[in-house]
Amino acid sequence: MIQVNKLNKSFKTTQGILHVLKDLSFELKDGSCTVLAGENGSGKSLLMSIIAGLEKADSGTVKVDGKVGLVFQEAETQILGETPNEDISFGPKNLGWKKEQVEAAVNKALEKTGLSSKADFPAHFLSGGEKRRLAVACMLAMEFPVIILDEPYANLDYTGVKQVNTLIKQLKADGKTVIILTHEIEKCLALADNFIVLFQGQIMFNGSPEQGLLQPLETWGIRNPLVSYKNAQDLVW
Repeated sequence: MIQVNKLNKSFKTTQGILHVLKDLSFELKDGSCTVLAGENGSGKSLLMSIIAGLEKADSGTVKVDGKVGLVFQEAETQILGETPNEDISFGPKNLGWKKEQVEAAVNKALEKTGLSSKADFPAHFLSGGEKRRLAVACMLAMEFPVIILDEPYANLDYTGVKQVNTLIKQLKADGKTVIILTHEIEKCLALADNFIVLFQGQIMFNGSPEQGLLQPLETWGIRNPLVSYKNAQDLVW
């Protein structure tokens, strides 16, 4: 379970104190999938960095059962190996795992993420969707129970989006706790058990996806995907 209680985070600026996260509280059950939506600058990435232990809050508490894996929007920045095989093995090797354990973990992670056929392919020439899957594979090899995906659909074509969603379904089936940070809720909301909306550092909604779609999402900088397209003139944001 992930428990966030009265979390606050501020930064000093030349114009004074900027309050970025304001008294946030919520709980996420083990094995759940949560879409955390919000416009750019709403505080999504900072909140997840705190949950993952990369940043410290000014006040409040965060309790997480197990280690947290965070996949950044630019997944290529997390690639350390020349090939997926080498990249995935990096973590287990540095933990001192035996060779057989490393090989087993790598092969399992490659299979789970659909990258077995690309095991020895140059990692930096993978597609955007494949690079995100590779980042997740590294965390699966390390047996992280919580996976956070930061804007996983950024710069992906239709095929890439489908690949990421297939992976999310697999993570859910394996009992992982998944958090998806996005403003493109039309691409993934059906996969979620929980829906949280963050606006200007505050939680505006926390509940089911069905109830969330009844909220005034546009006022919080999120486009409601339940719209009707009748002709070409409708196909514009």
